[in-house]
Amino acid sequence: MTTAAVTADWRALFDLPEGRIYADAAFMTPIPHAVRQAGEIGLARKSRPWELSRASFYDEVEALRAEAAALIGATPGDIALVAATSYGIATAAANLPLQAGEAVLTLQEEHPSQLFAWIRAAEDAGAMHEELPRPADGDWSAALLRRLDAAGPRIAVLALTPVHWTDGATLDLEAIGAAARARGIALVLDGTQSVGVRPLDVRRVQPDFLTFATYKWLLGPYGLALLYAAPHRQEGRPLEEHAFSRRGADTLSNRYGRELRFMAGARRYDMGERANFMTVPMTTAGIALLRGIGVDVIEARLRQLTDRLAEGAARIGLRAAPHRAAHLIGLGGEGFDAAAAVATLRARNIHVSAREDRLRIGLHIYNDERDVDALLQALAEIRAATPR
Repeated sequence: MTTAAVTADWRALFDLPEGRIYADAAFMTPIPHAVRQAGEIGLARKSRPWELSRASFYDEVEALRAEAAALIGATPGDIALVAATSYGIATAAANLPLQAGEAVLTLQEEHPSQLFAWIRAAEDAGAMHEELPRPADGDWSAALLRRLDAAGPRIAVLALTPVHWTDGATLDLEAIGAAARARGIALVLDGTQSVGVRPLDVRRVQPDFLTFATYKWLLGPYGLALLYAAPHRQEGRPLEEHAFSRRGADTLSNRYGRELRFMAGARRYDMGERANFMTVPMTTAGIALLRGIGVDVIEARLRQLTDRLAEGAARIGLRAAPHRAAHLIGLGGEGFDAAAAVATLRARNIHVSAREDRLRIGLHIYNDERDVDALLQALAEIRAATPR
């Protein structure tokens, strides 16, 4: 089967009208038919609560844990269900105490979900928040490793995104993880813009915490995220106190106990009302679809498309980050107004975003060469009409 045929089959998994080019997965993805069906089944069950059982509150949650764990090389007990990326980051911040004079290091132009909790934690501890400036050569990994060896406040936490949300610039997580461990630095990752379309194995990277939302690259619903906690971080304090993560709670049928001990693993970090009858099965279905195709297969296919896009954009004076992911690309250039371009493209049924001063384009399995070529043609016309 040809690549074009495979991609056509993937597009058929979604409700995408002919002639509409959706290249904004970094904002939010459409959900596949199978994911929508899982949500509709859950909604119907909620309309008949007499059919719910204790299993409704535990079995589907555990099924999701298993799918999420398999996606990142973890075990189900390493996974917690949380409300959002920011919830996962707040959990990490609450369980990685800072000392006065230490520093938390983030990247310049970091997303607020990975940023605000650390600013607050540093203020509360008398520590510092430090931003790593964007390197001129675009090599964030080399710049970060140089900072770890430079003079300055001791870095206690690296709070990073494997793929920068503005332009798709990437980090060498294995090298950074090894450097962090050698220096006793905690590593906290926001994988929202990468997990599901870029392979990540926690056994190799060894982050302390990794969290990621489901509504972007995982093809899932809004309002749910997943949190990985390393085995040595599974004895911490959750943000919430509720009964459903306590030992024996899954066997109670007619009363709530007063057990204060938690279930094993990262389950202690689960949010309250985690057993959402719609979002949980939807997320499980989305991850299962991606795993069925293969994350490495998806990444290779999207690399073909973004390479084509980057090469075509370069011919009209638009540049991409030199160290970029296969699925997310930011384009910028002299005299290019990214925000204005978004509006012009939208009028042509081409959907992208602007972040900072870059046109941010996120491709997924429903995109193909025709989408890329139509986008390049539109950008060429925009550039031709722009005085430089």
